[in-house]
Amino acid sequence: MASFESAVRAATATEVYGPQIAFGARYNRALSIAGRLSLSLLLSMALIFAIEWITRDSASESLSYFLDPMRPAWTTAGIFFLLFLAVDAAFGRENYSVILIAPLALIPALVSRQKQIFLSDPLYPTDFLFGRQIMELMPVLVRDRPWTAVGIVIGLVVSITGLIWLSHFAWRRFPVMTRRQRLTRLAVALPLLASFYHIMDYNNFSWIRDRLKVIPIMWDQTENYRHNGFVMAFALNLPMANVTAPAGYMADAIDKIPTKPVPAGTTHRGKPDVIVLMSESFWDPTRLPNVKLSPDPMPTIRKMQSGNVFSPEFGGMTANVEFEALTGFSNAFLPYGSIPYQQYIRNPIPSLATFFRGEGYVARAVHPFQKWFWNRSAVYKAFGFEQFKSEENMPVMQKRGIFASDESLTKEIIRQADQLRDPFFFFTVTLQGHGPYEANRYARNTIKVEGNLPEADRQVLATYAQGIKEADDSLKMLMKWARKRDRETIIVLFGDHLPPLNTVYPNTGYMNDVTASRKGSLEQMKDQHETPLVVWSNKTGPVKDIGTISPAFLSYHILKQGGFEHPYYTGFLGNVFDQYHVIDRYMLIDDAGKDTAAWSRQKTTPPLIRDYRFLQHDMMFGKRFGTDRFFQSHADLFANAIAAAP
Repeated sequence: MASFESAVRAATATEVYGPQIAFGARYNRALSIAGRLSLSLLLSMALIFAIEWITRDSASESLSYFLDPMRPAWTTAGIFFLLFLAVDAAFGRENYSVILIAPLALIPALVSRQKQIFLSDPLYPTDFLFGRQIMELMPVLVRDRPWTAVGIVIGLVVSITGLIWLSHFAWRRFPVMTRRQRLTRLAVALPLLASFYHIMDYNNFSWIRDRLKVIPIMWDQTENYRHNGFVMAFALNLPMANVTAPAGYMADAIDKIPTKPVPAGTTHRGKPDVIVLMSESFWDPTRLPNVKLSPDPMPTIRKMQSGNVFSPEFGGMTANVEFEALTGFSNAFLPYGSIPYQQYIRNPIPSLATFFRGEGYVARAVHPFQKWFWNRSAVYKAFGFEQFKSEENMPVMQKRGIFASDESLTKEIIRQADQLRDPFFFFTVTLQGHGPYEANRYARNTIKVEGNLPEADRQVLATYAQGIKEADDSLKMLMKWARKRDRETIIVLFGDHLPPLNTVYPNTGYMNDVTASRKGSLEQMKDQHETPLVVWSNKTGPVKDIGTISPAFLSYHILKQGGFEHPYYTGFLGNVFDQYHVIDRYMLIDDAGKDTAAWSRQKTTPPLIRDYRFLQHDMMFGKRFGTDRFFQSHADLFANAIAAAP
């Protein structure tokens, strides 16, 4: 009887309170789901905040990034929130994605911060193309900062061990998701992520992207990363390898570019030998204020100096300067942060090497490091060099620290030149001046540094100045050898960029920061981007008053000094040089020394600059409509390769 009454009461309770119990269960489930989703959102926000804190080196700036409604902090957090949902669903564990994604996001942020310290630029996707170069230079970096290296190694070991333990712990303890929960999250997250990926191509305007406050600022990467944040700016840079044709590029546009006819006989003094020395990090350290160097570390170069090269880089990225010097093309027309040697040089393109080979010269590249560095082996082949003499196939050289000495390299250049009877073109990249400038690189520093500097800065400057002295001595040796030769010998020397002297710059008052600015006043840009240039002949001496020029105009001056004529290198580039001496992404400097800032953002481009860009695109990425008119000798040399190229 009692059991019957219990059953009746239970049935009555179910009938009366059943809807309330069901509602309560649904309510609790909804709260649980909302709580889990809120936690994922909070974790995504915390991760973005940490990334920005690292890359900006400022918690307050990271907070400002989130508080500014005109910047896409919340959009970025939303993307990571969707990514967390998708990865959680894939593994079937709540918040397991954070353990997997956070390290993959934080490590690039840490690398970007270090790159900004040394090279001023943040991390770009293309930087991963030359990770091997970074590893190759690790010994000298470790030697420069041994305790930092030890800390990094210990940190890596601890971090990896901790991540393995945490992954195992999370797999066992984090809540397991039902099949329905996993499918629901994937159904929501994946389409939204795919649609966002679709609108990220900065070459096409997107109304949705604009509403989300993601503004591609590809012409100014500093502002791009500041406005969009590290993650979003990095994502915007992913398609930078896809170079689109400039508006108006077509066969007719190339045909309308005027060209000068080349006179019969391309030289008035025979065929001189040509040696071009791109001296690693060569710069005039006596320009530093509030310090005195004695004796003068570069008396030969100072006496012979022809002008200055306006380097598009600072502290590194040698290959970009080399690209301009050898091709006569400009980085100003390529996506910011791109590296032509790594991304774009896949087929034969015209260069000084192909020009000289067309004139019957031996064209040889010389660099006392490994041939894969900066992809030089493949690039030099595409440029038309017959040989690349690298560390692998040159005699063992004396070292300064871990780098081949300029003196030893100069003797090797002389040795190779003396073996040749045909006229030759040597393009040589030195190595001794490479940073960082550790103590005891030299047995004895002969340049005295006077001034109120911290001891660490004094040591860095003393090491660097000693390297400049030895580079100057090596040029003097090469000139002494050349003066004894019957055949005219032209020697060109220039620095690729200013050296990474770190705190020497702000502590002497030369610059406000340890790295150069990418844009600023004309005087500021010259101070931070000019390197010495020497153009000298054993028959006529130094060329004077060239002024400050972009590396792309070196080919014009080299051929002009040699007495050559060429439709592009002396014809078209000569016309450009008559009006503009520096063509930089942010500044044009005309022949009168007047600057035009932000020229690339103006509605109209000067016709000569427009034609310059057309020709460069035509030969690097386009249909090569201008080959016959501007690069006939190159076409003859590479007839089969050019015919097979796309």
